[in-house]
Amino acid sequence: MKYTRNNLKKLETLFKELDYTVRYEKGNFQSGYCIVENKKIAVINKFFDVEARMNVLFEIIAGLEVNAELLTDASQKVYKEVSRQFKINHVEEE
Repeated sequence: MKYTRNNLKKLETLFKELDYTVRYEKGNFQSGYCIVENKKIAVINKFFDVEARMNVLFEIIAGLEVNAELLTDASQKVYKEVSRQFKINHVEEE
């Protein structure tokens, strides 16, 4: 997946469908982002460029359990591309 604003928007849409809120804020995050405990909010350093923002979203999604069957077709394509690229195991509906 190329590092473009359009692909960043696709990732943000994917997170929205997973009921996550992605916010870009100032902060001293060790890893460039923070997941608010017990809430589905990802706070990302607002000074990051598109590539860094996408890398953070990739890192976060790698740690999530995602049932791709619950996503829209467009988000399923994005998730499958990210899964292949970063070797993420996703949950399939049985």
